[in-house]
Amino acid sequence: MEILTLQPNKEDAGRRVDAWLAANLEDMTRSAAARLLEEGRVTCGGKALAKNYKLTGAETLEVDLPEPEPVDVVPQDIPLDVVYEDSDVIVVNKPKGLVVHPAPGHPDGTLVNALLYHCGDSLSGIGGELRPGIVHRIDRDTSGLIIAAKNDFAHQKLAAQLHDHTLARIYHCIVVGNLREDDGTVDAPIGRHPVDRKKMAVVANGRPAVTHWRVLERFQGFNYVECRLETGRTHQIRVHMAHIGHPILGDTVYGAKKPVSGLQGQCLHAVGLRFLHPRTGEAVELCCALPEEFQAQLEKLRKRG
Repeated sequence: MEILTLQPNKEDAGRRVDAWLAANLEDMTRSAAARLLEEGRVTCGGKALAKNYKLTGAETLEVDLPEPEPVDVVPQDIPLDVVYEDSDVIVVNKPKGLVVHPAPGHPDGTLVNALLYHCGDSLSGIGGELRPGIVHRIDRDTSGLIIAAKNDFAHQKLAAQLHDHTLARIYHCIVVGNLREDDGTVDAPIGRHPVDRKKMAVVANGRPAVTHWRVLERFQGFNYVECRLETGRTHQIRVHMAHIGHPILGDTVYGAKKPVSGLQGQCLHAVGLRFLHPRTGEAVELCCALPEEFQAQLEKLRKRG
């Protein structure tokens, strides 16, 4: 059981509480929010709220989240773009729109379901029943390379490399605006947004987060940028680039709310991975091409100059 304290603001005045909860709690649908309200799990000043209650914008809400129900994770024949595979690890070029592991609102159709079909029983169990083999994650609307472990030995070795930064994750993105320097580092802690639970934010009591960046190309009003993660917080690159005033093109959560024509989600791609093979210790370096829609955005910017 988890109890959240949420604070609507004056712009939320007049909104139904069930709709507001669905918009501000991660992976929360409106029907699930209505169920919480019907069960008396959403209170204000100790009083349970009805699902049609309209906010004043001055309330402090307490939400009693129940324990998640167990999900039966089943193998599903979902095509995978396998970049590298052996008896210990598998590296996949994940497309946009594919969720990494089952979660509320996404019980199946995930990368984990696809890996279970592709690998059978050959996935590590350290991540638990919902995340077999998963060593690190990529956002649903971010594409690119993700590594999974086929056994617990490999998982432990790769997790240690994540911790000591010998597993390098390189991303390419297009950001809004022109960075003044050619390269730099964002060292700013990240935690859950204090009000909007679907978002992360730079917060004083957040977990340490470090992103190194360098400009690859400059265009009028936009930069093509490479980012290297030193840590791996949720939405880290998206939060950090927005924090320094250069949100990622197409990111409607941390940047402009209006979607970009021809672009699904943010223009962010995990283009490279470098790691030491967990069994042999040999260096493995992998890369993948940019998605077509990313390339199309770059070509538009190059033509503009």
